[in-house]
Amino acid sequence: MFIEPKTIIHEPKVGWIELICGSMFSGKTEELIRRVRRAVIAQRKVKIFKPKIDIRYHKIKVVSHNKNEIQSVPVANPLEILKLIEGEEDVIAIDEAQFFENSLVDVVTELANDGYRVILSGLDMDFEGKPFGVIPGLMGIAEYVTKLHAVCKRCGNIASFSYRLTESNKQVLLGEQEEYEARCRRCFIIGMEEKRNKLTSQKITF
Repeated sequence: MFIEPKTIIHEPKVGWIELICGSMFSGKTEELIRRVRRAVIAQRKVKIFKPKIDIRYHKIKVVSHNKNEIQSVPVANPLEILKLIEGEEDVIAIDEAQFFENSLVDVVTELANDGYRVILSGLDMDFEGKPFGVIPGLMGIAEYVTKLHAVCKRCGNIASFSYRLTESNKQVLLGEQEEYEARCRRCFIIGMEEKRNKLTSQKITF
């Protein structure tokens, strides 16, 4: 479990970046909410952001798969985050970071340099098992990276992959248990091979 680091107080104050990543259903948002609530208990002022496109559970709130929720501010792009910060906050949290463009790296770097503790959560791989968007860049600049794992829906082993159950090839496809399931590497490979074989047989038929 992540415990907040004990830091030496510098002047001017310098912050840091924490990244929580992993597959779907691994508890990323749950962990982000846990850290935010601990910050609130410690009497830190927190502001939470989420991408506007993520309206699966709620338009404004950040909601985990377990239905834990916390108030947030939806934004269309990373630069909006800088405009909406009032200067009194201690902690900035950003959920579903993979949906933001690469400029998020520069934005959170600026925030950390200005003394904010920045907490992000996001998918590290897309439905094809490839690095997802801005997440690799965030991994490179974060002081603390926590990789969470789910449970494979097929065999019960540790799962690191988000397997898409539908036929869509869009990288960004918002969904839940009807569209995705967590899988281990073996079960993910089997599923992808089954998809390819099905596609090949359909082409032969036509």
